[in-house]
Amino acid sequence: MESGSVTTPFGRRPMTFGMLANQAAARKIEPGRSIDKWKLYRALCEARPLLGITDRALSILNALLSFYPKGELSEDNGLVVFPSNAQLSLRAHGMAEQTIRRHLAALIEAGLLIRKDSPNGKRYARKEQGGEIREAFGFSLAPLLVRADEIERLAAEVAAERLQLQRLKERLTLCRRDIAKLIELAVEEGASGDWSGVHLHFRGVVERLPRSPSFEKIAAALDELELLREEITNQLEMQVKAPNQSGNARHSERHIQNSNPHCITELEPSFETKQGATADDQSEGWAEPMARIATHEGKGRPVPAASSASTAGGGLKSFPLGLVLQACPEITAYGPQGSVGTWRDLMAAAVVVRSMLGVSPSAYEQACEIMGPENAATVIACVLERAGHINSAGGYLRDLTRRAERGEFAIGPMLMALVRTNSPIRGKIG
Repeated sequence: MESGSVTTPFGRRPMTFGMLANQAAARKIEPGRSIDKWKLYRALCEARPLLGITDRALSILNALLSFYPKGELSEDNGLVVFPSNAQLSLRAHGMAEQTIRRHLAALIEAGLLIRKDSPNGKRYARKEQGGEIREAFGFSLAPLLVRADEIERLAAEVAAERLQLQRLKERLTLCRRDIAKLIELAVEEGASGDWSGVHLHFRGVVERLPRSPSFEKIAAALDELELLREEITNQLEMQVKAPNQSGNARHSERHIQNSNPHCITELEPSFETKQGATADDQSEGWAEPMARIATHEGKGRPVPAASSASTAGGGLKSFPLGLVLQACPEITAYGPQGSVGTWRDLMAAAVVVRSMLGVSPSAYEQACEIMGPENAATVIACVLERAGHINSAGGYLRDLTRRAERGEFAIGPMLMALVRTNSPIRGKIG
């Protein structure tokens, strides 16, 4: 049983009003009150940010609780533990005694412990003849028992805030994904609008977020991005409805022209990219998105106008020369006079690169027949960009040609993957 008198610290340590208030509160334990010490400790770990204590101070508290002989804290069993600093160090994984003293002082200041010093400052217990402890000097755990309800309430608040933050981050991730894919759709399909400006706005909002954003910053960014997503969706839906409202079959086949076909940018900032992943890794797996977009193109999507993209070779879509050169800048060095300014220049450069990559004339001729000469030259430019990752350029080209013949290949995903890799604004927006 604990004494009801006030205890003052040993030596030069002064008495404070905080100590006096903690001791007064510790005497208000409800009769018969008990609580599982490890359940309470888990609540303390959860509520740590609101209690103002460090994880190392909790390690010391864990060691102190391990010296308490019972599984439940109860006044009937006594609430004072009296290990030496050497014993605490052993159970605190070898923590230095000076560090132990500092964290003990922090626990006392936080109102989680009460120091009950003996006349000489040592920690020990006096026992009766039957072995029962009559009086102990050390650290009283009474504040934990008194504040158990408060600690559990604080732990519940922290858990609720963490769950709310997690859900907010999920909403932000979904909104970012939606915006990135909608912009990519608009760029690939040549929808009218300043998509480069929209993308820069998108990147600016995302990249303003710090590495560990607060709830308020995430909420503000989410509000802005949700508004942006709504505006993009409305603009695209209006352009989808426009051809369908026309009774002219030729109009329904026209494609919305891109007001700025050369402004293709990296669409999704690397907010949650796995550590170590590179843009090259992200552009592997071309076959699956190619097949997916080829399937969409076979379901009655509008055919692009000549100013944005055109069809060639078995209905395969070709893209603007500016986009091809932005995605595949290396091909320009092989053009006439070391530059590419027209499709004729690109096709001339592709012949040179074809020979350099070891692609047979027959494989390239077949690609030109199936895909069209512009698309075949574009594929050669893409293969040049990925030459270090392709074992056999000739075999790869033949495989793509067969896919194109079956309607399972589209150039768009290949170009967009390389645009993301070679985007001139990568890393410059902050």
